Amino acid sequence: MSGHSKWANIKHKKGATDAKRGKVFTKIAKEITISARLGGGDPGGNPRLRLAIQSARAVNMPNDNIKRAVQKGIGEIEGQQLEEMMFEGYGPGGMGLLIECVSDNRNRTVADLRHMLNKNGGSMADAGAVAWNFTRKTVISVEKGARSEEDILMAVLDAGAEDVKSTDETYDVYAPIDSFEPVRSALETAGFTLTAASLEYVPNQTLELSGGDALGALKLIDVLDDYDDVQNVYSNLEISDEELAKMEG
Repeated sequence: MSGHSKWANIKHKKGATDAKRGKVFTKIAKEITISARLGGGDPGGNPRLRLAIQSARAVNMPNDNIKRAVQKGIGEIEGQQLEEMMFEGYGPGGMGLLIECVSDNRNRTVADLRHMLNKNGGSMADAGAVAWNFTRKTVISVEKGARSEEDILMAVLDAGAEDVKSTDETYDVYAPIDSFEPVRSALETAGFTLTAASLEYVPNQTLELSGGDALGALKLIDVLDDYDDVQNVYSNLEISDEELAKMEG
């Protein structure tokens, strides 16, 4: 899980300086549309939609964009017929990848992913070849502020949390997916400021890479993440603090 936290931290830093807000909005809008189509347009009765809208507001997505995405999902506005897809692959050094996509054209998406993987030292994998090593979990990040790791543990353990990892700026709380609401509520009640909340695929076993393999793996993840049809990229990549320091230096 430590590798996941370090990669999440890399993504947070990248996101803070990334000007591609339009791409972020597009991905969140797709998630809102899919969520509304599957569970209805009322966030009160649709936890997935509620989470998607929270994510949209966290990045200051305009309310009109949110409303339009919901309306597409429930059929009030015509739009593309979007389909959720999950693909598996390998990257440099044998890194495992789960690639979560939303697309209106499966054949195009498969062809594009295969091209990106092959061009960047990776390959497509058969269904199940990588997924066995991942578990879907609640992941909630909170600002550290003046609070200690012990403070957050005391706040969330009774709510069902399994683990807490510390990054440079946040504490990341891990819990089973059915503990999302209890853990989120416990954190808010305890006065923590949430910076991100999602359901993610977390690796059960990580793979530590260094040198060229580590750089190649990060480049591939970045390429995939930048593709419009890709919603999320999950990997079992782990990079040591020393290796990260070399990269950042």
